[in-house]
Amino acid sequence: MTGGGDVPGLNPAIRAITVRAQREGYRVLGIRKGWEGLIRIDRDRPAAEQDYCQVLTGETVNKVGRTGGTFLHTSRTQPSKVKKKAVPPPLQKAYAQEINDLTPEVIQNLDHLGIDHLIPIGGDDTLSYAWRLHQEGCPVVAIPKTMDNDVAGTDYCLGFSTCVTRTIELSNQLRTSAGSHERFLVVEVFGRYAGFSALLPAMAGACNRCLIPEHPFDMERLTEILSEDRRRNPSNYSIAIVSEGARFADGGMVFEGEEADAYGHKKLGGIGDQVAARLKELSPQYNNGEQVGIINQRLGYLVRSGHPDAIDSIVPVAYGNIALNLLLAGKRGRLVSLRDGKYGDVELKEVIASKKRVNIQKHYNTDRFRPDYRSFENKPLFIMSCED
Repeated sequence: MTGGGDVPGLNPAIRAITVRAQREGYRVLGIRKGWEGLIRIDRDRPAAEQDYCQVLTGETVNKVGRTGGTFLHTSRTQPSKVKKKAVPPPLQKAYAQEINDLTPEVIQNLDHLGIDHLIPIGGDDTLSYAWRLHQEGCPVVAIPKTMDNDVAGTDYCLGFSTCVTRTIELSNQLRTSAGSHERFLVVEVFGRYAGFSALLPAMAGACNRCLIPEHPFDMERLTEILSEDRRRNPSNYSIAIVSEGARFADGGMVFEGEEADAYGHKKLGGIGDQVAARLKELSPQYNNGEQVGIINQRLGYLVRSGHPDAIDSIVPVAYGNIALNLLLAGKRGRLVSLRDGKYGDVELKEVIASKKRVNIQKHYNTDRFRPDYRSFENKPLFIMSCED
């Protein structure tokens, strides 16, 4: 089962799990549309006839395992907090509160489907509910997925490498327009609470400066530094990558609207627009009275769509097989992990026990809005570990 946002790497993980599980003699069911699928099971029908359930075989998953997204589909559903209007019609009489806990239905549906082991693949929201099911006695082993790389307990989450790769590629492509017109280039990327998806491309040289959620930024200081960068560049342009959750020093996050998803998150978006507008407004102060033009681009779903890169094709195979090893060993309530370059597992509770964020004291120059790496020795592949 896959939940939350889609990322490249999900289908390879589903393929690895299915092929290995069948080899071990298991029947494999894919739950469609994440946790939503598990509140919509029709207990009057067998598993093979369910709309939200799909029997998986090697033939089903082999070709799709090379593709991006999730062919099982996904949703942002939280079964313990289902709004009244989202309760499936057959359950509306029994669950008529404004907010409803449908966990009893989920457990009965798992029993009805004959599921002995559940492998949810998702981020901290999806996996926090997986921990709830484990506490209720359901046998769960989880796999971390999020392009923000912000699941606690692991150095790596599926989708992160492809996100960084695409961000670098697209930012570098945009340089031709920025240089041709001698402008500031503002690139907005995903990253609600954690700035890894902006910081790593900055380390790779995809931008001059990056703004991350962990540290509020001063707009005048940013304009001053980007103007310096622009003057030093022979092509007379400079680039800033902005996490969607970045915050002005004099304000909070920027949202598209007030409506929240099932996990209570309002949709972010627009910080790049505001940074671009204020850069243009402030630019004459640092450019001899002349206003600097702006190119403003929100990468959004471009970095989470399409096929996985090499790392997001290899790591899912390892994660899927480790999940099966844990099940075969009778272990439950575990999170497959990658720490200090080694595959393993940790208690699933780590997902909710702490928050994984950029350690700005170790890795971010708050005055220069840049990554701060003084040494690389004995660091993991992506420099920052979950223990930072």
